[in-house]
Amino acid sequence: NEYRIMLMGVPLGRGEVFSDKELAINPGQVFGEVAGIATKDPTFGLDAVWISPNDQDQAQALGYTVVDASTVVATHISQVIQDYAYDLFGHDETQQLLDKLKQSSPKLVEELVPDKLSLAIVVRVLQNLLREKVPIKDMRTILETLTEKSGTTKDPNELTSFVRSALGRAIVQNIVGSEGELKVITLEPSLEQILLQATQGAPDGQLAIEPGLAERLHTTLKEESQKLEAMGQSPVLLVAPQIRAQLARLFKYSLPELFILAYSEVPENRQISVVANVGQGG
Repeated sequence: NEYRIMLMGVPLGRGEVFSDKELAINPGQVFGEVAGIATKDPTFGLDAVWISPNDQDQAQALGYTVVDASTVVATHISQVIQDYAYDLFGHDETQQLLDKLKQSSPKLVEELVPDKLSLAIVVRVLQNLLREKVPIKDMRTILETLTEKSGTTKDPNELTSFVRSALGRAIVQNIVGSEGELKVITLEPSLEQILLQATQGAPDGQLAIEPGLAERLHTTLKEESQKLEAMGQSPVLLVAPQIRAQLARLFKYSLPELFILAYSEVPENRQISVVANVGQGG
C-alpha cells in the first residue's frame, strides 16, 4: 500500500493508501470522530482517517474532507511537482516558452536572447521564480522586464528582483485575492539596517548574521505567522528589496507558510495593514 515519489532517483515524497477505503481529512475543525485507521494526509500533514466508503456521508457531516485513494496520490504528486518545478525546468523548457512567445512577439524574443542575455541567465531567472512558486505565465512581462534591465545587470538574482516587482500585482493577488487588505509583518528600521549590512561581503544570496539573532528572528516570525493563520490570513513579511531574497532563502524550509515580499512588489493601490513590527530582541 506504500508509494514513493522519485525525482532523478531521489525520493521526494512517500505515503500509504488503501484502495478499498477513503481518506477523511480534518481541515482544522470537525465536530466529532469517525472510526478508521488514523494517519496523516501525505501532502499537507493534516490529521486524517482512512474510513469505509459507507461512512463517507457521516464524515462529511462532521466536517471532514473525504477523498478517494487515487485523489490522495494525485494531489501528492501535483504538490511535489509544484514544490520542485524549478528542478524540472531547464533549457529545453525555457526555449519552448520563448518559441511560443516568438509567434506573437518575435522582436521581443529576438532582441533579448542571445543579444542581451544568454539563455542560461533566462533559465536561472525562471527557476528563481518557480522556486518561490511565482507563476511564469506572463512571459511577455517577464521578457520585457529582462530586456529593460539587462543593460543594468546580468546577475540572475538581481534580474529576478526586477521581474518580481513587475509581477507584483499577480504575486500579491495569489496571496490575498484581488481586493483583500494585505496584512503584513514588518521589521524595525534598526533590524532592517543590520540585515542590509549583513548582505555586504556575504556569499551570494546569504546573510552574515549571528546565529542568536537568526534564531530570535525565526521564533518571533513563527509566532506572528501563527497568529495571522489563526485569523485565516496568509502570513506576509514585508521588507526592503535588498534583503528579500536572502530572507526567503533563510526561512524557506523552517517557515514555509511565510510569504516574504519586497516593498516594491506591492501595488500602489493595495491597502496595507501592519499587524506586527519585529525588532532585534524579537
